[in-house]
Amino acid sequence: MLRLLMDTLWEREEINMLYDKGKLDCQPSEVGYDGSREEVLIRHFEKMMEQKKIQCASYCVSRKGKIFMNGAVGPRSYEADCQEPLAADSVHRIASVTKTFCAVAIMQLVENGYFRLDTPVGNILPQFNTPPYNQILVFHLLTHTSGLRADENAFEDKYEVSPWKYIEAYAKMHKSQDFDWLEVALSCGLTKPVGEQWQYSSFGFVVLGAVIEKVTGMRAYEYIEENICKPLHMDQTKFFIDQDMAKKCIYRDEKSKEILQQIAEGKEVHDEDEGTIWEKIPPTGGFLASSSRDLVRYGNMLLNKGRMDGARILGRKSVEKMTTLAIHNIPDHCWGSTCLDRQYGIGFDMRAGMPWLYSDGTFMHEGAGACSMIIDPVEEMVAAWFVPFTDEDWHDDCLYNVTNIIWSGLI
Repeated sequence: MLRLLMDTLWEREEINMLYDKGKLDCQPSEVGYDGSREEVLIRHFEKMMEQKKIQCASYCVSRKGKIFMNGAVGPRSYEADCQEPLAADSVHRIASVTKTFCAVAIMQLVENGYFRLDTPVGNILPQFNTPPYNQILVFHLLTHTSGLRADENAFEDKYEVSPWKYIEAYAKMHKSQDFDWLEVALSCGLTKPVGEQWQYSSFGFVVLGAVIEKVTGMRAYEYIEENICKPLHMDQTKFFIDQDMAKKCIYRDEKSKEILQQIAEGKEVHDEDEGTIWEKIPPTGGFLASSSRDLVRYGNMLLNKGRMDGARILGRKSVEKMTTLAIHNIPDHCWGSTCLDRQYGIGFDMRAGMPWLYSDGTFMHEGAGACSMIIDPVEEMVAAWFVPFTDEDWHDDCLYNVTNIIWSGLI
């Protein structure tokens, strides 16, 4: 037993070389949490790293508004010989968690009277003012029930052509970047009648970005940063990574490392989309960069019904609307699912039941690549973590199993 303990301590000492502990507001016990569960969490991340599923991991967890767990495990870089530990406040792309920011922005515009959730998208974007698109409401885009094509590989259809492929083909064919990308994208048609099925559509949230731009006259990413990120002092949450953020970014491959180092050194780096049609398309389907700590702050704003440290982002009724089940008895067959009643709010996933320990009424979002943000209003707990995958597979044990480990510490 003594030898086992010594081996464990020695292993921990080696691991500590690639472990960074972040700033805490309090100790776990002060908010009714068993602090020993953090060790279990770290061990799980280590196992996922040993199995070559993830490169590293960073995490942040708060309860009652106080951060009691915050850290990072593993190397900052993809390189096998990297000995620089990932920082607890490291910056990552948050992929589809971006969609929740887009949804909050849309609800701000609803609050300000620009349109309602039952407004036909065609009333705002003329490209939708024709059958069958004229049946699509803003609500349908926010709940993935518009009938617009789901993300690639969501269904086993080798003949499927995504909206992005239509745009790409048109740009190559006409050698011009001056065309209506939305009109071209809609050429792919609907795959289901409006409101009939839940189909995860990142393109639908890009359309919502176009809605934001149409009614505000601002680029969607600028609107989100100005009206959500800046008021919340989320300094590490932006669509385009700045010099300070680049110094904390994870390195996923050689190309990204080179670009990030140039940005960190203050050198001018040209976006590869600059001057192309892709520059005109709102990045609201999944392009934000953030840290786990910033995401927890954002989650606590939602937990606080739209307010944080004097900043008002949304009204209480809007947050309640977004985090209440919005669709009922609508099936989900994406990625092989057989669910007949998809649980979804306004821009937030609300799946509950057998697999998870969190409370009913919990709302969340995950992002490919991968990351997760979960807000449990019953337990007043917010958790966010990044587990960058090392391959193209979907490793649910790095997301869903982590959820249960974190929630198992509640006393």
